[in-house]
Amino acid sequence: MMTPKSFVAALAEMRLPNVFNPWADRCTIHDRSDAPQRRRANLTSMLNAAIETRAETIWIARDLGYRGGRRTGIPLTDEVHLDEAGRLLGDISYTKATTGPAVAERTAAIVWRMLTRVNQPVMLWNVFPFHPHDANDPMSNRCHSRLERETTWPLLEALIEMLQPRQIVAIGRDAHMALEPLPVDRRAKGTPLAG
Repeated sequence: MMTPKSFVAALAEMRLPNVFNPWADRCTIHDRSDAPQRRRANLTSMLNAAIETRAETIWIARDLGYRGGRRTGIPLTDEVHLDEAGRLLGDISYTKATTGPAVAERTAAIVWRMLTRVNQPVMLWNVFPFHPHDANDPMSNRCHSRLERETTWPLLEALIEMLQPRQIVAIGRDAHMALEPLPVDRRAKGTPLAG
């Protein structure tokens, strides 16, 4: 079974065309010089805390957006919500990996509004863990391809094996459909949170 450190290392090793890997790649426009290291540290801290707090639920969305997890290294979390993300699983201090003011993302705002109501430890993730973008436009969002999802599926399985959640909640129709191959006992009882 993978550890948080080995899981993040496996993420950082993956390279795909027209995909930004926040735990390995550096944006020359927005990132600090050590941005990938900061994002790896953020995610490692999150995973360790999810294990320590025995987070029983994973919320899984489609893929990272260019204004959210691409910048923070924390799925479904923009820079505006980094402090809230730190409180979600205990008292984690995440570091900002970019320069300039904190950037907000619409999906992150919706998710964090829901998380404040839930008020329990939740692990956040994406079916496709990276930021897929259009060719020659790294600040765009596109849906990942089936081949991209299949290539990274073992990482999702490794995450589930590592965390052993009682419930997996799909956020949105795309994530709900993508998670169908998971064994029934791994899927959430209920419907997607957002469409």
